Amino acid sequence: MAMKHKVKLLSGTANEPLAKEVAKELGMPLTPVTIKQFNDGEMYCRIEESVRGHTCFVFQSTSAPANDNLMELLILVDALKRASAKEINAVIPYYGYGRQDRKARSREPISAKLVANMLQAAGVDRVITFDLHVRQIQGFFDIPTDNLAVLPLMADYFLKKKLKNCVVVSPDVGGSVRARRLAELLNARIALVDKRRPRHGEAVVTNVVGDVKNKNAILLDDIIDSGGTITGAAKKIKELGAREVYVACSHPVFSKNAVRKLGIKAIKEVVVTNTIPVQKKAKNMKVISIGKLLAVSIKRIYTAEPMGVVFDKMYSSLKKKKK
Repeated sequence: MAMKHKVKLLSGTANEPLAKEVAKELGMPLTPVTIKQFNDGEMYCRIEESVRGHTCFVFQSTSAPANDNLMELLILVDALKRASAKEINAVIPYYGYGRQDRKARSREPISAKLVANMLQAAGVDRVITFDLHVRQIQGFFDIPTDNLAVLPLMADYFLKKKLKNCVVVSPDVGGSVRARRLAELLNARIALVDKRRPRHGEAVVTNVVGDVKNKNAILLDDIIDSGGTITGAAKKIKELGAREVYVACSHPVFSKNAVRKLGIKAIKEVVVTNTIPVQKKAKNMKVISIGKLLAVSIKRIYTAEPMGVVFDKMYSSLKKKKK
């Protein structure tokens, strides 16, 4: 799958394993980059090869430490711009600050928009990301933004397990569209968790709307952060008579003791992707790679081929497996 010359792949430090996987799929080396932090915390980078006139793809999730990784991405982009790169594509598998997409209360910032402004000001020509927390973040950019989906990968994984009598459960109202799409691919019903948020970072599960008794429940979310919401929902679903509870998410943020929480008996398996590298894994955890999908997407962006064809083929294949 090697691409022509005049293309450079570069990686920050946030997710080098994914960048190496994509580079291998494309039959290309990663361009060497020196990145270090000075004693006062300032970030430094130097690109060790010429990028003049090249189309560049820079890999960097803005996961924890979010501020360091974001700043690292910005200075990498600035270095490329000043080195006369032809085009700069920021590959951000996990878009940090994406949950701050609106003013929920007075005198709050819209940080997702601020980050978009910063990336464009630095010189980014295109953003490639996965499963933005809300789709309207695409509208925060005035440059092409590809919001790719991990849903086909999740659906393929669960179809191969050949689970019977499934229900896809959304942990909140906002995720119901995502849950319905997976349910359609698995030929399953959906249910909804009713929860309350008394304060930031805390959620209380009060009820589950929908039938989960004697069913294999797949609890689907885009992000698992501290793990409190998802484990609370899993316990509630199990209490209501679910046969087995599977947890699936696109972005394993896994702050604090989330991995330990996810190891509870109520959860049969936790399925995540590698948009963020998983440093510590629970015994019941499975990591699905986005590497091949990302490599195909990058090649099609470079060759100016339509992206929808890739996902159309994936969904068509899934429908055949469902039958």
